[in-house]
Order: sequence, then C-alpha cells, then structure tokens
Amino acid sequence: MIGESKLKSLLNLITDSSGEELEWMHNYLSGVVLNGKKQPQIQTYSNTATKITIAYGTETGNSKRLATTLLTKAKQQGVHAKLVSLDQYRLNDLVKENYFLTIISTQGEGEPPAAAKKFYDHIHHNGFSLDKLKYGVLALGDTSYPLFCKTGEEVDIQLQNLGGKRIIPLQKCDLDFEEDANEWFDKVLHSLKTIKDPVPSFVLSEQKKTTRKKIYVGKVLINTNLNDLGSNKETRHIELAVDNLEYEPGDSIGIVPENTDISVAAILSILGINQDRQIQYKEELCSASYLLKKRLSILYLTEGVIKKYASIAGMEVPVFKTDLLELLKTYPLKDNSRFDEIFQILNPISPRLYTVASSPKAHSGEVHLTVVKDKYSVKDEARNGLCSQYLAGLAEDNELCFFVQKNKRFSLAAPDKDIIMIGPGTGIAPFRSFLAERDLAGASGKSWLIFGEQHFRTDFLYQTEIQNWKATGTLTNIDLAFSRDQPEKIYVQHKIWKRGAEFYEWINAGAYIYLCGTKTPMSGDVELMLISIIEKFGKKTNTEANEYLDQMSKEGRYMKDVY
Repeated sequence: MIGESKLKSLLNLITDSSGEELEWMHNYLSGVVLNGKKQPQIQTYSNTATKITIAYGTETGNSKRLATTLLTKAKQQGVHAKLVSLDQYRLNDLVKENYFLTIISTQGEGEPPAAAKKFYDHIHHNGFSLDKLKYGVLALGDTSYPLFCKTGEEVDIQLQNLGGKRIIPLQKCDLDFEEDANEWFDKVLHSLKTIKDPVPSFVLSEQKKTTRKKIYVGKVLINTNLNDLGSNKETRHIELAVDNLEYEPGDSIGIVPENTDISVAAILSILGINQDRQIQYKEELCSASYLLKKRLSILYLTEGVIKKYASIAGMEVPVFKTDLLELLKTYPLKDNSRFDEIFQILNPISPRLYTVASSPKAHSGEVHLTVVKDKYSVKDEARNGLCSQYLAGLAEDNELCFFVQKNKRFSLAAPDKDIIMIGPGTGIAPFRSFLAERDLAGASGKSWLIFGEQHFRTDFLYQTEIQNWKATGTLTNIDLAFSRDQPEKIYVQHKIWKRGAEFYEWINAGAYIYLCGTKTPMSGDVELMLISIIEKFGKKTNTEANEYLDQMSKEGRYMKDVY
C-alpha cells in the first residue's frame, strides 16, 4: 500500500486523465516494475514534423526563389527544414525521407527542367516503396502552353503511386505565381505544425567505462570531387552511412589508411617472400601482405627505423626522407632470410584525424568529410599522401573503419551566441557542420564566415550550400578571399583587416572566433592580424591586444583547430 497523500494524488491524476493518457501511464508503470527503479524507454512527441526537405527543380530560378522563401517561413515558425536543388539531391535518400516538399517547373513540351531530370527519371523508373513519405508538390508553369504544369502533376502522382501520402494537394501556379505560392506555403506550414512526430526515445542505464575507442564501420554513400575542371586541387567530399554514430560539431574522426597493393607487391617481391607467409608481429600472427597493407607504416620512415635497417643490412645508410621500397632498392639486404627482422622494426600505421563536415542533427546516421588530396614530390617523382589517396580511391558501398575523436576545445557555441568562422581550404569542414547545426536549431546568434581558396570558379567549396545559408539568414556575413584571381594575392587575413572595425565590434560584443586550417603559415598570419585589429580598433597597446586575445582563449571564445 502507499500513503494516503500519495493515493489521493494518484486518484486526482487518474480522474483528470484521458483514456489515451491512462493507457500510456499503464505501459510506463509496467516498464518500471519490469526494470526495477530504472526508467523504461519513454516515447514522447513533438508538436511539429521534423526533418523537412525542400527540394527545387528550376530552369529560370523561380523555383529556387520560392523554395528559399518557404525555407525562411518554415524557420520563422519553428519548423526545421533543409534546402536542396534536385540536381544535387542524393536520390537514394528519398526512401529515407519523412517529409518532402518539392517546387518544380515544367519546360518545353511538358518536360522537367534539366536540373530535375535525374530525379524525375529516378521516381519513374525504379521500383521502390515510399510508404513512410509525406509530401507536397508546388508546380510552376505557363497556361499559354497546352501541357501546363505537367511535370509537377506527374511528380505528384508518381510519389503517391510509390506509397507516399500527400500533406496537402498539388498546387499549380501560372506566371503570376506569388499569391498562389504564398497561400500554399501557409497551408503546408499549418499542416506540418499539426503533425505530431515521435521524439527519439531514451533509456537510463549504467554503462561501463572503457579506455578503448569505439570503432565504427561506415559505408560510402558519396565520394565526389568538389573542385571544378581546371583546378590545381582535388578536394573530396565523402559521405558515410553509419549506425548509432555519436559525435558533435567540431569533433574529428580517426582513420587508419591502407598502403597500396602495388607497393605491397613490390616489397614482397624484393624480399622474395610469398604474400601468405605468416609473420609474428607483436602479439599477432598475420600474413605478410596483411601486415604490409593494413598494419605497418612503409612510408615516411623515421630516423630510428632507418638506423635499425642499417644495422640489419650491415652497411652505412644515411638518414633521409624515404620509404621502405626505396630503401630496399637503394640499400638491398645482403641476406633476405632476415626479412622477419624488417617487419619488427617498422612502426604501426598512425591514424589520421579529419574534422567532421556534417551535423549530427542535420545529417543523422551519417558523417561527412572534406579531404584534399595531398600532393608532393620525391626526387622529382609526383606522389600523394597516403590517407588522402586512400580516401580518394574509396568507391560507393566500400566500407571504412574509423573512431570518433572528441574535441571539447573546438565546440560550437550556444545558438544565441554570435560566431566568426575563419576557414580557408579544407578548414571549411567544421564550419559546414556548424552552419548546418545552427540552421536546423534556428539559432538566433549571428554567423560570419571568412573562407579562402585559389580561384572562385574552380575552388569555391560548398558554394551552393553557403549561398543558401546566406539567403535564408543562417549566415549573416560572408567574406571570400580567392588568392589567385587577381595580380596580388589576397588571403583571409586581408579580408579580416578590410572589415576590421566591424570585426572588433563583434568580438567586443561577445562573439566567438573559430580558426581552422593549416598551421603554417595560415594560422600564424591570421593570429597576427587579429592582434592588429584588437590593437587598432580597440585602441590598445600591442601587449594589451595580446592579453585580450589570450583572455578570449581562456574563456573559450577563441578556438583553433589547425594542422
């Protein structure tokens, strides 16, 4: 029995509850009894639909303009949404969508715009089910043509044929589309706000602490070059699908790359051993090919490894930048029977860290990377960095093992705080994560991105997304420094100086500064510029300016992720 006061409270609760609420309490209490005092899994509901995708197919730009307007209105009403052009939409994502709104025009003789052709063909010629999809279509057209809004009509019908359910009926718009489109927007948003979606459930349970990092296995969804034809660079955008992945914006993932089959085969040939020959390495017994491909570092040999090799080879070997294959060719072993000793002196392949370029909220179940293919030369021979070459060669559906490296020293500020993000080159990666996260959260704080690369035409990484964030207000300011587009080289620090007064106003009002990219010389040059701005516009001495920036760092308002 329970006490009289508790019983009275319980009876009052029961009296004031609906049948649905009583059933929920019954299931909840049953779980409590079964699990002792641990709370069972709780299912709650939000008042709005979540993860809305707004996709547009356009020829003249009208569909994009309307889609941007819809996104802005959605954010203002607390509906989370993402914007994407149909030519950039990942078609395999359609079966995973819960809420999908598309604004699409009709061209010529009832044909879809070129940007939407792949999407149109995909839904018409692939047998799959969209039984989880709720959708809406806004069709643009011209009544002077006989096949008015034909593409929109066909997309609407086909999504239903595949199992999708309309949130709202198809809306067809003529050339004077503004009024009809805005009315459709209002109806859609009203419908979305009345939908109750389940919020992810949780379970309180005890977890054993472990010092070992959790290894995830991701499947490659996309591996594409972000640079256009004619660029001096190759920057890969890689998307991985991963189950039960836990990370935060600003975190990195660690990847242990693999050596190339060509290098492994050449080393085995010089040593004169079979690829299946079993080798004892530390506490493992593995094949020679496995060790050389997946475990041992055969590039960038350290001074210690070269000295040990010289001892095994019985000759003088100068310390120089080399790899195992070149070492074996230049200073061959006198006795190949000592091959086993070569394996023992090699170091394990060290993991490479890459800051994530995705948001755990906006890209749930995925992690994205931005990786530039490292190029260098040895004795006039062109070579590529081991990990960047390995990642660039991954094909769709390949698997990649990795671990998450937490980074509390580069964490995203609260949504109401202003942030300044300085990230040339692949330094853009965490800021794509930050902006996607703040976009979904409807952050009230201002955001300023300062990005730099070589050429606007070929090297503006994530250009469409950045432009969309600027158009919808997620990004307040953007400054771009394309160093090779004019006779004099312009870098991000020059753009900062040009807007020095406003920059200082932001940080003096409490903005957070984030700096990501190469350590030398970029980060040093930018930091000197920050001190110069604080000194000039804050009317401080050089010592005071340095102290000011140091204090920002101590407060967690100046954070760096440089490499």
